[in-house]
Amino acid sequence: QVQLVESGGGLVQPGGSLRLSCAASGSIFSINTMGWYRQAPGKQRELVATIRRSGSTDYADSVKGRFTISRENAKNTVFMQLNSLKPEDSAVYYCNADVMPYSVGSYWPYWGQGTQVTVSS
Repeated sequence: QVQLVESGGGLVQPGGSLRLSCAASGSIFSINTMGWYRQAPGKQRELVATIRRSGSTDYADSVKGRFTISRENAKNTVFMQLNSLKPEDSAVYYCNADVMPYSVGSYWPYWGQGTQVTVSS
């Protein structure tokens, strides 16, 4: 089995920073794209940022210049640095990874359980 475990969420004041981490573990042969999504109450889950195994990245327009995604392939871990946080960034943040488990031969999407980020004074 494959598990994704996030950490690093919390309560922060507007303008503050947080660093999210997500570690994948289990029967993993390879991981392709990793990313972060978020879902605020009453809203659909939206893409925040993705990073390919090569290191190339994509960001939602709303977070460009404020959030930075990175990964450590050797540890199957993805990070996201959240700077200049705004109240509208408050949401549950979910980690996502396209994983090829051993003996499967294809990539499948896996999700973490989510970590709450609240931006409030």
